[in-house]
Amino acid sequence: MLEIAICDDEKKLRLDLRHVIEKELALDGVEFGLTEYESGEALLRGIRERNADIIFLDIEMGGMNGMEAARTLRKNGQPAVIIFVTSYPDFVFHGYEVRALNYILKPYQEKKIKEVLRDALKELEISTEKYFTVEQKSGTLRLALGQVRYFVSEGRKIAAAAEGERISFYGKLGEVEEELPDFFVRCHNRYLVNLNYVTKLESAALYCEGEKIPVSRSCSQETAAAFARFMLK
Repeated sequence: MLEIAICDDEKKLRLDLRHVIEKELALDGVEFGLTEYESGEALLRGIRERNADIIFLDIEMGGMNGMEAARTLRKNGQPAVIIFVTSYPDFVFHGYEVRALNYILKPYQEKKIKEVLRDALKELEISTEKYFTVEQKSGTLRLALGQVRYFVSEGRKIAAAAEGERISFYGKLGEVEEELPDFFVRCHNRYLVNLNYVTKLESAALYCEGEKIPVSRSCSQETAAAFARFMLK
C-alpha cells in the first residue's frame, strides 16, 4: 500500500493538500494511507513507526524547518520521494541537496498538485490507471475508467460515455458493475455513474458534468449514501 506523509505547521494547508491527494488517488483506485505531521520533529519521530513513500514537506516551519528535516531523513537513509511545499520559490533551488523531486508553491493550485503527484507515482513506478476491457469486432479496447463518466444500457449493448467519445459494446450492465471500482455507483437499472463527475444530486436525478441522469427509487438510498461517502474522502 502506498504511504503518504504531509508535514506542514498550518492545519488548513494540510487539509487542503490532503483533499486533493485523496480525491486524485481515489479516482485512480490506488490503495493508500495518509499521515499528517505538524512539525519537522514530529515527522522524524513518526516516520520511524510508519514509513512513507511520498513526503509533502513544508520548508518554512517553526522549530526544525523542512530543509533540515529533509537532510536528516536522507542522512538516516530515508529513500522517500520528497516534494517541497513553500511560499518562496527561491528556496526550491536547494532541493537538489536532498534529491527532492519537485515543489508546490503556496497558495496551492490543484492542477500543480496533481501533476507533482503523478510524477511521484511514476518515480515509484506505481500504475495508477484502472482499465475496463471491451471486446469489439476490430479487436480489444482498454477504457481508462478515470475518463469514463458513465455506462448506460441500451438494449443488448452498453455505451460508455468517455471524454470526447462514446463507445458501444455488447454486454450486461450487471457484469460491468462487478468489474468497476467503488467510485462508480448504480443509480438506475440502466446507469452506472462515475462519482468523480457528479456535480449535483437530487432525489430523482443527478447531474454528471451538466448532463441529467435519472436516479430510480430503488437505487436512490444507495446512490445518496455512496455520494456522501465519496464527498467525505
